[in-house]
Amino acid sequence: MKKALFCLALAALVNLPACAPPAEEVVTTESLLLESQGALAQITTEALRDPVAELSSDAYGGRGPGSEGDAKARQYLIAELEEIGYLPGAAGGSWEQPFDIVGVNSTAPATWTFKKDGKKVSLQWWDEYIASSGVQAETASIAEAELVFVGYGIQAPEYDWDDFKGMDVSGKVLVIINNDPDWSDDLFEGNRRLYYGRWTYKYEKAAELGAAGAIIIHTTPSAGYPFQVVQSSWTGPQFEIPTAGEARIQIPAWTSEAAMYRIFELAGQDLDQLREAAKSRDFEPVSLGVTTSLTLTNEVQRVETANVVATLPGRDPELSKEYIVYSAHHDHLGVGKANDAGDDIYNGALDNAAGCAQVLAIARAFAAMPDKPRRSIMLSFVAAEEQGLLGSAYFAQNPPVPAGRMAANINYDGGNIWGRTKDVTYIGYGKSSLDAVVEMFAGEQGRTVKPDQFPDRGFFYRSDQFNFAKVGVPAIYLDTGTEFVDRPEGWGKEQIEAWEAVHYHQPSDELVDDWDFDGMIEDAILGFEMGLHLAEQDQLPTWNPGDEFEAARTEALAALH
Repeated sequence: MKKALFCLALAALVNLPACAPPAEEVVTTESLLLESQGALAQITTEALRDPVAELSSDAYGGRGPGSEGDAKARQYLIAELEEIGYLPGAAGGSWEQPFDIVGVNSTAPATWTFKKDGKKVSLQWWDEYIASSGVQAETASIAEAELVFVGYGIQAPEYDWDDFKGMDVSGKVLVIINNDPDWSDDLFEGNRRLYYGRWTYKYEKAAELGAAGAIIIHTTPSAGYPFQVVQSSWTGPQFEIPTAGEARIQIPAWTSEAAMYRIFELAGQDLDQLREAAKSRDFEPVSLGVTTSLTLTNEVQRVETANVVATLPGRDPELSKEYIVYSAHHDHLGVGKANDAGDDIYNGALDNAAGCAQVLAIARAFAAMPDKPRRSIMLSFVAAEEQGLLGSAYFAQNPPVPAGRMAANINYDGGNIWGRTKDVTYIGYGKSSLDAVVEMFAGEQGRTVKPDQFPDRGFFYRSDQFNFAKVGVPAIYLDTGTEFVDRPEGWGKEQIEAWEAVHYHQPSDELVDDWDFDGMIEDAILGFEMGLHLAEQDQLPTWNPGDEFEAARTEALAALH
């Protein structure tokens, strides 16, 4: 940043005369921000590349939850944090916040058969259907259960929407459209996917209503990823927090769209017509008259994983009790089905060794400052994100400090490997007072701030900031921009979508020589500057009035008194 521009931005930020000198030996926000320019020298290509290369190497075996690679990744992170100068941040002065998870590895039959009136349709495992166990038991089973098409499978009274209309679906297998109603801004916020559009909600709703199983119809537009991601993500050990008596379905499943056309033809129904009918509030569930049975044989294991938590104490006697929390998940998918090249290690270089590297670089920048910010800094490298945000859920429900003392969360999941951008994507834009902070510091970089540029994919509910938000913590998830410097219009989206189509949740998510770290450096600097600013402010960030997480913040703050 040129000095003149920095002085003007700094003056506006702290409401002081441009570059007014601080009182001697007194730490002020102004002097601290001037110091930060030296700290930014810690955020380099080397500081990012080295952790990515280490964590995504074959030696870590894809960092599957509870595996040797998982433990090795945690030890690497702890060693780095100790070297930087951070303190253990978990309970009892520990670096780790351990918790048990249950892994269920299901074996499904080669075919899944559906019957009606003496006729049948059989789907092929892997190519046409993927099913996993909804229960932590040696078998999961549905027997002669009828299929019911329930549209989007949503009950949302605030939108006057109920796809079930009082039908008793206990013991049934629900057939569900992915996503949520997205054709009008007056419904479910238009094409911005809400939690109602996530597969997690649909399976949870099916369980709540007593269904035996649920099948989501996969299409690439409605899922935001190709069927190969379902294949790789939903096979092999599937990990969960140990059950505590909550409602469960026996079998959650996915089918390809082509396979579901065959089942609806067996039922004497037109899938396209029923999907169109499901776009109306007046839609009522349709019993298909098709029955099915399916039994999965499960290998069940209970293993331990852990979040890695570190802190850097702040300088203010009171505000140091509050924390700016940076998060990134350290896990990936481990070892799974080999690709055509025979590679069976899902290395997770971009997802999410890159996020860990950015948080480590930010940690180095804070540690390099001669004077620390007023609020404390907390780093949370969470476990088992790929299994359903398990580590951040455990962290949020068992926080090292009360949720009301977490000023904000800045989450990194992935990274920009294509170069510098003229914009930055802010997942969660429009939800909190953090908007102005992102805009301020992105503007200093000459970048514009854009909301989720793939809003139909529901990214806010797909990464760890969601669990922070659920307990009321205002959260930022920075994602890659799409307007790349010196690239033609549309090039950025093409690169991102091409990467997702080929490498997302695949063994090919590896560090390669053509990664360009310049954009990742900018995003890490942005996160550092925002965190430093938030650590210096008197007031806590707030959710916007009426936001879905505002009530949780009110409750968290009230619990402090």
